[in-house]
Amino acid sequence: MAPKRFPAHQFTEDSRQLPRLDTDFVHAGLADGQRTQHWDGPRRWWGGPLDVEGLALAATELCVATINKLVNAEGMYSVDAHGVAQVFASSEHLKVDGRQIPSFGANSRFFRTRDGWIRTHANYEHHQRALHQALNFETTENLSEYLLTRSAEEAAADITGHGAIATSVRSRAQWNNTEMGKSASRGPWADFTMSEVTQERLWTYSADPAQPLRGLRVLDFTRVIAGPTASRTLALWSAEVLRIDPPHMPELNGQYIVTGFGKKSIEADLREVHQLREIQRLLAGADVVLLGYRPGALDAFGLNAHLLREKYPNLIIGELCAWGYDGPYAFNRGFDSIVQAACGIAEIYQDVNGEPGALPVQALDHSVGYGLAAAIIALADARRVQGRTGHVRFSLARTAASLLELPVTTAPVERLQKPVLRTMGSTFGTLSYVPPPFRASGMAMDYLAPPPPYGANAPVWS
Repeated sequence: MAPKRFPAHQFTEDSRQLPRLDTDFVHAGLADGQRTQHWDGPRRWWGGPLDVEGLALAATELCVATINKLVNAEGMYSVDAHGVAQVFASSEHLKVDGRQIPSFGANSRFFRTRDGWIRTHANYEHHQRALHQALNFETTENLSEYLLTRSAEEAAADITGHGAIATSVRSRAQWNNTEMGKSASRGPWADFTMSEVTQERLWTYSADPAQPLRGLRVLDFTRVIAGPTASRTLALWSAEVLRIDPPHMPELNGQYIVTGFGKKSIEADLREVHQLREIQRLLAGADVVLLGYRPGALDAFGLNAHLLREKYPNLIIGELCAWGYDGPYAFNRGFDSIVQAACGIAEIYQDVNGEPGALPVQALDHSVGYGLAAAIIALADARRVQGRTGHVRFSLARTAASLLELPVTTAPVERLQKPVLRTMGSTFGTLSYVPPPFRASGMAMDYLAPPPPYGANAPVWS
């Protein structure tokens, strides 16, 4: 592999300083602004031109800051930096009966075009079919040859126009000059809207610091990595999580397993009236709803924040998407790798031959996942203590903007410890997996249960 070429970059004065991702929580009245360190271990381990480690540590530290505030026990929970490094690469470490599950398809990659590069994403079968229909290729070699005859912008437009996933690879300056780039960088990282609760059913805090979210009911309409990471984190602290998936678009097996610990899994075709009614009954008893499909995708079923707030005024609503909620890409499909390519990260990580690169892990996804979990915990605390509920939005593109704006730490690069994997029996086989990056009273935590069989649970709350 060719060595990487990294540009000059800015350094912080304090090598252990973490980004202030909690600023938006403070503005929403969900944190007091006092800075307490809740992590230990190395500050830098991947190296490179962007402070990926700082983003990862800050997002996971937000989780323990909010859960410590909820249980009113500062320092009870903490973050292990080695664990953060491993959990952000958890898909690479997962094994089922000793076998690794591939995480990227053959046509999810960079392709050279006549005037630059594009990045495609075709891990899901329906996206692979759409890519084939868009370009009518037979093999990856045919696709590579064809794309050399097209401009990057034309090829990406053709692909996305057929419902497949692609973007041209841009520099940061090029991205910032687009309307989408300008839109994606505006607004807070965690965008909160708060409201008063009514006197209907409210979550009752368990007062058990070992199970601080016990009884919190979470209805999870998210897929891939970011949203499922958030709900897996809530389940770690004993929330009841029901994940809903459409039977005609199954989740990738590896992604489902690695993010499915501690949850229940339900298949529901919302196009069927009786199944939609079952979901509506679940909504009536839910405390939290997580929405991770692209904006507008579930509107026909009443699953957008505005309609949910009208019908269920006490709900805590968490949303995430790829590109944000304004701008020309707002309704487009997108993934971590695609956002990296569009916004300049891939160009920053290019090798000496000029081929685009990528972050060492899917850091946008994981950081949004832990940030969303922290926001839900903070909103649950606000509902209990302040009588307020809220709606929070995240996007991968806004997270990329935050990462690109971070100065890089002067901390030396430290070698990571070899991952200490746990094993757990499941219906899929024996799982070898990365445990959570959190400690409780100094002891490493673990997930409470394995992922259930896909779609095996009934649509009922406990």
